[in-house]
Amino acid sequence: MATYLVGDLQGCLDDLHALLAQVNFNSLNDHLWLTGDLVARGPKSLETLRFIQSLGDHAHTVLGNHDLHLLATAAGFAKPKEKDHIQPILDAADRDQLLNWLRHQPLLLEHPSFPFVITHAGIPPQWDLDTARKAARNVESILQSDDYLNLLKNMYGNGPDQWSPDLSSVEKLRFTINAFTRMRFCFPDGRLDMQSKLPPHDPNISELIPWFNVSDRKHIEKKIIFGHWAALMGYEDNNVVGLDTGCVWGESLTLLRWEDGQYFATECPIYA
Repeated sequence: MATYLVGDLQGCLDDLHALLAQVNFNSLNDHLWLTGDLVARGPKSLETLRFIQSLGDHAHTVLGNHDLHLLATAAGFAKPKEKDHIQPILDAADRDQLLNWLRHQPLLLEHPSFPFVITHAGIPPQWDLDTARKAARNVESILQSDDYLNLLKNMYGNGPDQWSPDLSSVEKLRFTINAFTRMRFCFPDGRLDMQSKLPPHDPNISELIPWFNVSDRKHIEKKIIFGHWAALMGYEDNNVVGLDTGCVWGESLTLLRWEDGQYFATECPIYA
């Protein structure tokens, strides 16, 4: 039995199948952990949802910003974008079943035996793991309840950019969603930047710092696995592993086997 972790799929199902074939993935014994953004700009978002769901307890995914946007679009709070190839999902006979399954996926996952956690974008510098757990469970409990429409309706917006116990309930929910699914850079004081998608070495980022390099970031006792930031083209240090290597942009899809730390990749055509 092996544990595989893979970056953002964004509907690039053929590339995932090629990668799983490369490692002889056994859907009865192996486990696949995903960093979210199952859907959007690749060609097979509908088929991707169906495939990941079909793996049952052998697939474990968090929600990404594109996954949440799909849920909001299906609920009527946003319009489908042509570049996000999600219309087949909205038109599918099994759309309600697929969307209900997606709505019940978490923002934060922890492996029961290995020392890693997964979230789409990362964990904000102000939070320790216990705070992150509580914030994630708060959003998840609402998203999985009959009140999920209010959450989807109010999740859009770039503020607040700093966590505080004094935030309103809606502000706490929005900050949590932004931190877990949209964060890349922070300002030196830990405030979230919701604008830049550049790589960290780009000269135009000015004072911005990758969230995982903020100097007073709270210690997280497990390795953080994340995706979302394609411009990183993969990243690893002692504390974090970034697995988004830009498959949908014509780069590669990357898989990490946890047990021996070996990486596998497959080249992808340009989809977006």
